[in-house]
Amino acid sequence: MVAVIAIVILASCSQEDSFEGSNLDTSAPKLTALDTYIRTNYVSAYNIDVLYKWNENVVDNNRFLFPPIEENVQPVLEVVEKIWLDSYTEVGGADFVKLVAPRQLLLVGGRNFNRSGTILLGLAEGGKRITLFETDLVDVSDRANITRFLSTIQHEYCHILNQTIPFDEEGYGRITPSEYTAQWFNTSIAEARELGFISDYSRSSVVEDFAEMVNFMLINSNEEYNAIIDGISNVEARESIRSKEAIVADYFDKQWDIDIYELQEVTARNTQEVINN
Repeated sequence: MVAVIAIVILASCSQEDSFEGSNLDTSAPKLTALDTYIRTNYVSAYNIDVLYKWNENVVDNNRFLFPPIEENVQPVLEVVEKIWLDSYTEVGGADFVKLVAPRQLLLVGGRNFNRSGTILLGLAEGGKRITLFETDLVDVSDRANITRFLSTIQHEYCHILNQTIPFDEEGYGRITPSEYTAQWFNTSIAEARELGFISDYSRSSVVEDFAEMVNFMLINSNEEYNAIIDGISNVEARESIRSKEAIVADYFDKQWDIDIYELQEVTARNTQEVINN
């Protein structure tokens, strides 16, 4: 009986099964014009992948979020490339952003509302990903609109720089130590500036204050930025912001070999070129 079973097993093993082609499509997906642009201008150029299609694994599913309209993606990416990437590359060198950059740029179509009623414009997650909300709301012909959107990436990229090389939080925090508050949103920008902060959100923490200083220096020309400071009535508040500015400039110079005033000039020029075109 055992011999018979062995013969049957051997016989069955010796038979050659006939396999037809796989039903799975293993061919590489065809790239759209948008995908080709992203691969050339972001992936190959800076090793930054752009996520614009819906992926529930990379967004907060407790928020009402949705992907951007596809036709809005490339115009927004061209603005980001010109104002952020090209500016840092011109001042910091060809490899600057390649070496210190988020590996992913996630685009979300609409606004992201917090429970407090404030709007979350962007996120920097562990230095690996920057999420930009309001992609569908960008008007590339409107300076104020572009400035608001780009302020997100300037702010979040500063966090990535700080996560890579920290700034002197203790020294910076001594400038206006008693005015930081979790209730920052109850203060207007004008009121915050009279307290020694460049924006209302600056009051939320030392780290956010630093990033907001960088942000406001880069979304404004030097003349516009100085006009903001000169418009503050409180002399002590003006001096506080200038002291913070000095720490920011020193950080960029010593840690990154970047003259932030040159970066400010180049960014302002590139912003104007985007608007003119």
